[in-house]
Amino acid sequence: MESKTERRFSILMFPWIAHGHVIPFFELAKNLSNKSFHIYFCSTAINLEDSTKNSLQEQSSIQLVELQLPSFPDIPAHFHTMKNVPPHLMPRLFHAFQMSATSFTDIIQNLKPDLLIYDVFSTYRDSPFPYPEIYVKDYETKGLKAAVGQLMKRDENEKDLSFGHFNLSQDIVLMKTCKGIDGKYVDYLSVLCKKKLVPVGPLVTQSYINGGNDSEIVDWLTTKPEFSTVFISFGSENHLTKEQMQELAKGLEICDVNFIWVIRSPVGETIDIDEVMPKGFLDLISERGLIVQGWAPQAKILSQKSVGAFVSHCGTSSLTESLYFGVPVIALPFKFDQPLNVGAGVEVARDEEGSFKSDDVANAINEVIVKMSGEKLRLRATVLSAQMKNEEAEDMNEAAEQLLQLCIKFKEQT
Repeated sequence: MESKTERRFSILMFPWIAHGHVIPFFELAKNLSNKSFHIYFCSTAINLEDSTKNSLQEQSSIQLVELQLPSFPDIPAHFHTMKNVPPHLMPRLFHAFQMSATSFTDIIQNLKPDLLIYDVFSTYRDSPFPYPEIYVKDYETKGLKAAVGQLMKRDENEKDLSFGHFNLSQDIVLMKTCKGIDGKYVDYLSVLCKKKLVPVGPLVTQSYINGGNDSEIVDWLTTKPEFSTVFISFGSENHLTKEQMQELAKGLEICDVNFIWVIRSPVGETIDIDEVMPKGFLDLISERGLIVQGWAPQAKILSQKSVGAFVSHCGTSSLTESLYFGVPVIALPFKFDQPLNVGAGVEVARDEEGSFKSDDVANAINEVIVKMSGEKLRLRATVLSAQMKNEEAEDMNEAAEQLLQLCIKFKEQT
């Protein structure tokens, strides 16, 4: 007879419908499927296609489950992901997501999983926080309040769909971090929230590092000296204005370093590089710069020895990947939690309105790439990288054991 601990439990995983959430969630799904769990992975069709199509080989323990969002003329199926929807339609996407509750209820009733792992947004509370390392500037505070204010504008009947799930979590809360990086914060929040916070590691997607057809970019990077190249990317949902792009380009001219700059066009638009860049810029940087329009293999780029800094918006996944590969961050945050994530490198200076100039960009890059201070930053990033990699397997094993014990506990109660 099969023992209780040998039973293969099933987990339904339900990330928020944004690329930066789906990708690490799917990495967690792959890791848990290797720990004898059967995984149901639920998201919208566009997210399942874009984020998992290259990662399902030999993953027989993962089953994709489509979440049906209601059909609106202005929110077609390809807008059912945060990276595609235009900013002015985001409230409509939130509304459509909230209206998918019936679809999700049907999924739970049909699949009857032993456990549900879901995503959640964090509210900003007035509770005192005892760690002085976190500081938010005035213009960043305004942005945070505006963003949270938009998300909180919904009917009372819908108030728990985005922010109320934390209190429903049974006994534990999983966090994409490791003890070596955030140990004291994890312990403090566990006490504050009266739930055990369990690190699951960095969840860096290994398939993007080992696979893909990116030989042109990798070949270009291998011709550059160690730590000589700056990688510039602002995620799938952040877009610089023409003025910001020009100031960044002028900063790259000033500091005279190698760089890869990923430029994504807003939905429904196409950026003309020749038009937005300063006159003569493309000719000037032809030997030391590579501009990539659209998607680029971020993890693979960061893993190259020639990359010495990452100019980033400081989204959680981007910051995690940068530290995982020991690359110092040059921070240029824009919204949501991004300003809170700054701290693993240097930040581009800005004025009171949050604007930056070319000299600010050049100074930050020089501090990391050119000056002796860059060696200290790289050493710090290398130490953090080693901590993350050394604890990666242990964190995942502990998280899997915690989930297994929850499943066994629930099974014994039924």
